[in-house]
Amino acid sequence: MEPVRDIHSLSRPDLVRVTHAAIDWHVDFNEKRIRGSVTWTLERSPGAESTPLILDTKDLQIEKVTGAGGDIIESRLGEPHPVLGTPLIIDVPSDQDRVTIEYSTRPESTALQWLSPEQTAGTVHPFLYSQAQAIHARTMIPCQDSPGVRITYEAEVRVPDGLTAVMAAEMLPGGGDGKPFRFRMRQPIPSYLIALAVGDIEFRSLGARTGVYAEPSVLEGAAHEFAETESMIEATETLYGPYRWERYDLIVLPPSFPWGGMENPRLTFATPTILAGDRSLVSLVAHELAHSWSGNLVTNATWADAWLNEGFTVYIERRILETIYGRRRSEMEAALGKQDLLEEIPTLEPGFSALYNTSLAGRDPDDGFNHVPYEKGYLFLRMLDEATGREAFDIFLKRWFDDNAFQSRTTQQFEAALHEQVLNGDEGRARSLFIHDWLYEPGVPENAPTPESDAFVRIETVARSFVSSETPAGNLPGTDWTTHEWRHFLRALPDDLAAAKMGELDAAWALTRTGNSEILMEWLLHAVQSRYEPAYPALESFLTGQGRRKFLKPLYTELIRTQEGKERALAIYARARPFYHLVACQTIDKILNSPVR
Repeated sequence: MEPVRDIHSLSRPDLVRVTHAAIDWHVDFNEKRIRGSVTWTLERSPGAESTPLILDTKDLQIEKVTGAGGDIIESRLGEPHPVLGTPLIIDVPSDQDRVTIEYSTRPESTALQWLSPEQTAGTVHPFLYSQAQAIHARTMIPCQDSPGVRITYEAEVRVPDGLTAVMAAEMLPGGGDGKPFRFRMRQPIPSYLIALAVGDIEFRSLGARTGVYAEPSVLEGAAHEFAETESMIEATETLYGPYRWERYDLIVLPPSFPWGGMENPRLTFATPTILAGDRSLVSLVAHELAHSWSGNLVTNATWADAWLNEGFTVYIERRILETIYGRRRSEMEAALGKQDLLEEIPTLEPGFSALYNTSLAGRDPDDGFNHVPYEKGYLFLRMLDEATGREAFDIFLKRWFDDNAFQSRTTQQFEAALHEQVLNGDEGRARSLFIHDWLYEPGVPENAPTPESDAFVRIETVARSFVSSETPAGNLPGTDWTTHEWRHFLRALPDDLAAAKMGELDAAWALTRTGNSEILMEWLLHAVQSRYEPAYPALESFLTGQGRRKFLKPLYTELIRTQEGKERALAIYARARPFYHLVACQTIDKILNSPVR
């Protein structure tokens, strides 16, 4: 064991640690509960023979705890914590290494999103999906809910007739038609990567080891959008070694899913907002696939180290895009990412702009998922790439994944490997590269790389020409622009662009009706700023028709800058909140400072 104390877990895996779960679940849509049990296999540290097993729980109803022979084992709930939940303390006899907990979830579980038929694409069957990152697994299963604790598992899941269950694990044959769906995860993973979806789900193969699940009406478009997934896997393997999870499938979830994607192993959960029809938003697939190395294979040991997951993944994502689509595209993505980072940092508490985030004590680690671990982490790794040479840096990264495969690591462990394998113990070079500042200080160090995009320079010129009325909207070269170029063009426009100019753009390019969610979000921000009323119905439709936090947060934030906008935001949120995932609700509640119940 390599114990790392995690401030976001009430368990003590340094003393008694769980290693394998046997899960038995019954999915009850009527009561919005999962009922069943989990049997944990455990191991003890030397000297901890009489130490109780402690598991994280939150909003779970514990029914009974038994040992290997079925005998009742004494257990109790500890002191509840407002963020971390309530520890379940189990006095497992020293001669036993298994314990079974019978329990049920509650309807308010933050890990589970229960959708009525009307909230799905098909509108006929209900739908359930889970979202356990960062510390929501404890609302779905009693566990040691820390990314530093890795487990294997097997599961049987019983669902209503006519529905299909999928998990982020190997699906075993024989499920359906009244029989339980069976799954197996042989590679050790942290609890936040346990994932379940249940609904009217069908499958389409994309390649020898890739495929997509979705509701029937969405499946065709999803298969088209993700057709290049196999080539992405091959490109990543060339860089960082073999894909170690056998299959890589995706599932397109209903639109309330709060994230763009979630890297659940073997089965990425994805938002339908990336289905633009032209594969222009598949960088999200590259990102989630990259997590198969950075995050799933080598995991941050605590949420203070989240950049080890996300910064690495953005770096690898852009290397994938560069390999498949060319550096022009990857540089545009990088430039937009740095813009996002520099705009957000002034709005954050100082500790939240350090890569190693020690400001999360007593807070939900979801609060730390801003642009810093993603984009500052990317810039740090890109700086090392440019400073050491790409070939040498690729060797280092591949060794990082090989040496630490299926393990959880800290920022300090990465720093030690960097000093030993790249900097060769040269403290002077470490200082010249500002390694300490990158990892532990707020802000962005002065040696941060600057992504360069000639296309963006030209677009800025075009934007100025349009604003000055030298170039009419109809003469813009927008037909040839990528999603990234359109986003940069809209960002280059002034916040107070006249409503008449907005109308001119809309008449020429129908931006209010675009099916590209990334472009639409940028456009709707301008619509709010310029009070461009023809876009208000689209704004309301967008905020009530999808629940991706990346889009909700900036739009609600912009709306509340005026009294009129705040009233509009509250009215929209009153209708949309029952549709949103609880993770999104927590974010918007804070923005509006007036939760709608």
